[in-house]
Amino acid sequence: MSRYKDRRQYFDELAESSRAFFLDYVARGKALDSSCRVLEIGCGEGGNLLPFAELGCQVTGTDLAAGKIENARLFFEGIVNAEFFAENFIDGESLRGRSFDLIIIHDVIEHIEPEYKLEFMSKVRGLLAPDGLMFWAFPAWKMPFGGHQQICSSKWSRLPWLHLLPARLYRRLLLARGENPAQVEELMSIRRSRMSVESFEKLARSCSYSIVDRTLWLINPHYRVKFGLRPLRLPFFLNNPWLRNFFCTSCFYLLKDN
Repeated sequence: MSRYKDRRQYFDELAESSRAFFLDYVARGKALDSSCRVLEIGCGEGGNLLPFAELGCQVTGTDLAAGKIENARLFFEGIVNAEFFAENFIDGESLRGRSFDLIIIHDVIEHIEPEYKLEFMSKVRGLLAPDGLMFWAFPAWKMPFGGHQQICSSKWSRLPWLHLLPARLYRRLLLARGENPAQVEELMSIRRSRMSVESFEKLARSCSYSIVDRTLWLINPHYRVKFGLRPLRLPFFLNNPWLRNFFCTSCFYLLKDN
C-alpha cells in the first residue's frame, strides 16, 4: 500500500517500467521520435509518459483526478514537450480538434463500468491520427489481484482471488476490515467491470479495431521494479480461454483503426 501513498515513488516506478518495456513494445508499430504525438488517457502523475518525453516525443496526459495532474505538472517541471489536463477526454475542450500518433490507455479500461466501455473505446478513435496506434493494457479480471484489492489497507489486500467471492460477501468483508467506503465502491465497480481477454477483444471488434499485437504476461513486466521478479510471458499451456484469465497478470495490446 505504501507505494500508492508515496506518489513520487509510484511515478518513478512507472517511468522505469515504461522505459524498460513499453518503449520497445510500442516501437513494433510506431516510430518514436520528435514528430510523434503521444497521448495517455488516465495518465495519473504521468510516469508512463516520461520515457516518451525523454525520446523527444510530444506528450500529453489527461486524467479525471485534478490532484494527480497537479503532481504530473510538478514532476515534469522543466520538460517543455509535455502537457497535462484534468478533464474527461470525451467532452473536454483541451483535446478538441487534435489528433495523436500514439494513444496509451494503461490500466484504465477495467475501471470503466460495463455499459460505458463500448462508448469509451469508440471515442478514442476521434483522437487517433491516420495510421495511429493504440496501446492498451489491463490485468485479466480473474487473475490473483485482478480486482485491484492490493490498494486496500488491511491484510485482506494480500489474499489472492479475494475479489472472486460473491459480490455481497466481498463487500461485507471489505467494510468489516475497515476499508474506506468510497474505496470499497471503487473495488465493487472493478468487480462489475470484469475485464477479460475475451471481453476486451469483443469490444475491439465491435469498434472495428484490428489487433496488431497481443502479448499476455504471466509475470507483469511492472513486477520487476515492484517485486524484483523477472517478467514472463504466459506459457502456451495456460493460454486458452479456460485458464488464461486466472493467470494473466497483464494483457498488452496494440490496436489500429480499420
